[in-house]
Amino acid sequence: MNTAISGLTLAQPDASTSFTTLATLQFLVPGPDKPRNFTFDPPEGVARSNAHYAPHQVEIRDIRAGAENFDLDREGFAVVAHDSAVKDFWNETEIRDIYYAEAARLISDVTGADRVFVFDHTLRRRVPGADDRAPDAPRQPATRVHVDQTAKSGAQRVRDLLPDEAERLLRGRVQIINLWRPLRGPLWDSPLALCDAQSVAPADLIPSDLVYPDRVGETYAVAYNENQRWFYLRGMRPSEALLLKCYDSATDGRARFAPHTAFIDPTAPTDAPPRESIELRTLVFHAAT
Repeated sequence: MNTAISGLTLAQPDASTSFTTLATLQFLVPGPDKPRNFTFDPPEGVARSNAHYAPHQVEIRDIRAGAENFDLDREGFAVVAHDSAVKDFWNETEIRDIYYAEAARLISDVTGADRVFVFDHTLRRRVPGADDRAPDAPRQPATRVHVDQTAKSGAQRVRDLLPDEAERLLRGRVQIINLWRPLRGPLWDSPLALCDAQSVAPADLIPSDLVYPDRVGETYAVAYNENQRWFYLRGMRPSEALLLKCYDSATDGRARFAPHTAFIDPTAPTDAPPRESIELRTLVFHAAT
C-alpha cells in the first residue's frame, strides 16, 4: 500500500529506531449475559454497563520504521501521510465542509472504492479525571479494547443511513473505515493501539449492545488472547493518520475487524500535553461485479 499521499511522506524514525513498549490494556471478561452499555443516563435502578473488564499487560510494537508494510486488507489498519486544509478542527463547519471531502478522496484513493460516504465524526480531548460521555467534558479517549461495528451492525448502518439505496449497495462489497488523527503532536499522551486482525480469533470478538436514546447499536468488545499482536505509531503528528477497518462484508480471508484502544505509554514524557484527536467514520462501497 502506498503511504505517500499527494507527495507527502511519513516522518522518519529517530536515532532510537523502533522499539516495543509494555502497556496495560483493558479486555472484556466474557460472562453469561450479552454486554450492554448505555450512552446516556439509564433508567433508575439500571446499571450504565453490565460489562466487566480486566487489565492485561501486552507488548505494543512501534511501526514507524516499517509503516508502509501494514495494509487494510491484511492487518486491518494502515498509516497514511496526509496534510489537511482544515485550520481549526474544533470548528464543526470546517470539519464538515473541508475535512469530510478530504477524507472521502483519501479513502477512495487508498481503497479504490467507487463511493465513500462520511457519516459522522468524534472529537476527543483528554481531561484528566473525566469520564467518557460526561455531560460537562469533551469526549475522552476510549480506554477499552473494542471494534466499532460487528458483522451484524455493519450492514445495518447502511440500511440506517442510506435506506433508499441500501439493498443495491449491499450487493457489492461494503466496508466501514475510520480515519483517525491527532490534532497536535508529536502525540505521546493516550496513543492508539492497533491489533493485527490476523492475530484475532473469532471467539475474541464479543457482540455488545450500545444503547442510544433512539436506537441500539452493536459493537465488539474484545477478550484477551495471548496470540494477539499489538502495534502503534509512536509520536504521531497531525500530518499522519490511521485508517482502521471496522467492518468488511468480504469473507474471503481479508481483514474484517481491527480491534483498537487508547493506552498509557509508560515511555511517554511525563509533561506530554493531553491528547486531542478526531476520528471520522465512513461507509466505503465497491460495486458488485
